Amino acid sequence: MPGADKQLEVRQFLCLSDNFGVLIHDPTDGTTIAVDVPDAQAYRDELAATGWSLSHILITHHHWDHTQGLSELKQATGAHVTGPELSRHRISDMDRFVEDGDRIRCGGLEIEAIATPGHTLDQISWWIPEAGIAHTGDTLFALGCGRVIEGDMEMMWASLDKLARKLPPETEVYCGHEYTLANARFALTVDPDNAALAARSADVAALRAADKPTLPTTMAAELATNPFLRARDAAVQKAVGLEGAEPAEVFAEVRRRKDGFKG
Repeated sequence: MPGADKQLEVRQFLCLSDNFGVLIHDPTDGTTIAVDVPDAQAYRDELAATGWSLSHILITHHHWDHTQGLSELKQATGAHVTGPELSRHRISDMDRFVEDGDRIRCGGLEIEAIATPGHTLDQISWWIPEAGIAHTGDTLFALGCGRVIEGDMEMMWASLDKLARKLPPETEVYCGHEYTLANARFALTVDPDNAALAARSADVAALRAADKPTLPTTMAAELATNPFLRARDAAVQKAVGLEGAEPAEVFAEVRRRKDGFKG
């Protein structure tokens, strides 16, 4: 991708009903990284199809639909597992534990752990700066964000704003679920005059009609069209009746509206 110093191969595939599995492969040394393991067999099938040997697994958070295949995949491949320190005693089979700002090496790749709590308290987003790739788990989705389950609204806003400030616009963003079509329908209700959003929503509808994935996205696309990142934007503030309010308050109202959205 433009601006990336390291060219990696990424395979994305559906697991369960709407989870994404992601494999990141460095062709220079054979390092292959799985991010989360919703279903071990889906990963094993993808590894067999590519001929890659899994060397590392990175975990974003403890929810079952991101970890239930971990033990089986680790046993089958011998991969080294890294995950959040906050779930040291909650997720079995982890070998290494990280907190915000920790940098680890997977083969020749340096990967930064970015704590992005809100959906869960242990949520880690993973960033490979030299490749221009990030995986944001269930924090940032294409045109959306995760439900606030263990944290609070202010915490979730801080995590999203942190990603917006930290990740360069050209960063390719992968995440945990294919939720983009529903997210687009909601986004149009709180940012209806956004031409970029309207165009993107049409593209998303066409991709899903063709049974194609809507990910990865980019930070630039999210900053332009994702209402959960646009809590400072006057149009979004006006749409939710909070002109001039603090961004965290605007975000909280947008999230509450999404929680009750039936479209």
